[in-house]
Amino acid sequence: MDIELMAATGKAGAAAVLGLAAVGSAIGTGTAGMAAVGAWKKCYAQSKAAPFILITFIGAPLSQTIYGMILMLQINGAIDAMVADGATFIAWPMMLSAGFFGGLGMAASAAFQGKAGAAGADALSETGQGFGNYLMTIGIVETVALFVLVFLLILM
Repeated sequence: MDIELMAATGKAGAAAVLGLAAVGSAIGTGTAGMAAVGAWKKCYAQSKAAPFILITFIGAPLSQTIYGMILMLQINGAIDAMVADGATFIAWPMMLSAGFFGGLGMAASAAFQGKAGAAGADALSETGQGFGNYLMTIGIVETVALFVLVFLLILM
């Protein structure tokens, strides 16, 4: 396999991490968004104030796309540096795997963060209490994506 093909295959991993993380973010924001809209509707139907703070739950899964972008840039940067240095081999299987499996981990984190946000939106609109607890739950789910990012950056 020549260096150009190795570089291209490694860069496919970079594309995979961003794409998969973004898919997870879309699923998570969509899930939390639907629940927030339902919660607001419930508040309006009961003539209660609709808590704008539910936007926090909707936006939380977006950070995984940023983590995917950071890892994508690191993978691409590592490949570009190797090619510029005249490398004769690029560890493309590691980069492809890191991108694919890292993206899956980030996507799962974002999707489940959206589900936790959906539950938080419903509970907060009904009780008006517990925002800090719901936010901590979302933060713990977020930690999975942060671990994936940090551990893969260390691996590279």
